Amino acid sequence: MKKSLRKQVLQGLKSLSKEEKQSMNDWLTEQLIQHPFYKEAKTIATYLSFPHEFQTARLIEQAQKDEKTILIPKTYSHGKMDFVVYKPEQLERNSFGLLEPQGDFTILEPSQIDLIHVPGLAFNTSGYRVGYGGGYYDRYLEHFPGNTISTLYPCQIQDFRPDPHDIPVEEVLIYERNF
Repeated sequence: MKKSLRKQVLQGLKSLSKEEKQSMNDWLTEQLIQHPFYKEAKTIATYLSFPHEFQTARLIEQAQKDEKTILIPKTYSHGKMDFVVYKPEQLERNSFGLLEPQGDFTILEPSQIDLIHVPGLAFNTSGYRVGYGGGYYDRYLEHFPGNTISTLYPCQIQDFRPDPHDIPVEEVLIYERNF
């Protein structure tokens, strides 16, 4: 079920025009930086987006201007993930085609992170998500004490039943409406 859902949502994301995506990205970024979770956070973990995803570059840029510490994921085998301090000069493409930090980097413990901006392909109205299938975020969020938020395009809202190990995102911002 998740495999076909991933494929369906991915097709929907890739079919959006550049103009539609830009408009939705601008609106969602504005909603996110006005959100109390963002305003109260000193340390924010986000992701470096694929072209079909919500674009995080403006969020990262704004957070730097707001003097927040920005973290990005560093993944390892067996579904393990850490969040490390964002330093653009340390980025290299991994086997999934994502930019990841290489070399010496600073890992922060979950208790040191105020907010995680969580990626995903599909979300239901309860905040449960379907990602790319690695389980990295569900494992990490299981013991994460801070706030979580996601930014979505309308095509990402889907009706599905979560698996027992799935961890919901606390707040979901969807273009033109919240739930």
